[in-house]
Amino acid sequence: MDKKLITIFTKGTSIGVPFFFIQFEHKMSSHHVVRDLQEPALIIANGEACSLELLGQLLEWSPYVVVLDGAIHRVLELEIKVDVLLGDFDRNEIPLENIKTKQDAIEIVHTPDQNKTDLEKAIDCLILKEHRAVNVLWATGRRADHTLANITGIVRFKNQITITIIDDYSVIYQLPATFQKWYPKNTPISLIPVGTVEGIVTENLKYNLQNESLTLGYRIGSSNEVAEDGIIKISHQKGDLLMMECKD
Repeated sequence: MDKKLITIFTKGTSIGVPFFFIQFEHKMSSHHVVRDLQEPALIIANGEACSLELLGQLLEWSPYVVVLDGAIHRVLELEIKVDVLLGDFDRNEIPLENIKTKQDAIEIVHTPDQNKTDLEKAIDCLILKEHRAVNVLWATGRRADHTLANITGIVRFKNQITITIIDDYSVIYQLPATFQKWYPKNTPISLIPVGTVEGIVTENLKYNLQNESLTLGYRIGSSNEVAEDGIIKISHQKGDLLMMECKD
C-alpha cells in the first residue's frame, strides 16, 4: 500500500502523520478503528471540492467530521457520515429535520455570530471538544475572499489546535519557530507571511533566506523549492509564517 505524509505541528515539533491511498465505496464512513481525539478531526468547508481520492484518504483517518452548513447538500450526496453540522443556517433551503432523519446521530450547532467566519466557528467548536488537530478540506477555490480568509485565519489558533488545510494541489499549515523535515529535491515550497515575519533563516532551499523579513503584499517566499534531497530547516524570530507544500 502506497503511503504519503502530511506534517502537522504541536509545541514547535514536527510530527509526521501518514495517510494511505485506499479503496472505498461510494458510501463513505468516517468511523473506523481509530479512537476519538487520537487522529485529526476533519472539517469540510464550502469551497471547491477536492478529488474523491483525497476525500477518501482523509475520511479514513478522521473519526470526527464537522461540515459547514453551505456544504451540507454536496456532502449528503456523497453519503458521508457527519458528526456535526455547523453554521448560521441563513439559507432557508437547509432541511434540518430531514437531515436528522438521514444522519441519526448528527449534532446541529447554530452559530449566528457574524464576527467570525464559519470555518473559525467550526475550529472553535473542536477546541471546546478538546480536539488537538484538524484537517480542513474544501476551504480553497470558488470565492477568493473566502479562500484568503480561510488560509490566513488559521494563525489566530496558534498553540490551541494544529490546523492543516489540504486541497489537490497544496498542503498548508503554520510553521513553529523552528522547523525541519525531509523532502525530495525540487519539491515546491512557499513561505507565506501573515502580516510581517522577521528573522527568517532557511537551509537547503534553492533561494535561502538569511535573517530576512517577509511581508504579505510586498515580499513573500512563493515558488521556492528544495535544493537537494534531505532535510530543510526553517526558523523565524517573530510573526506568523505559513508553509505551503505544493504540486502542479
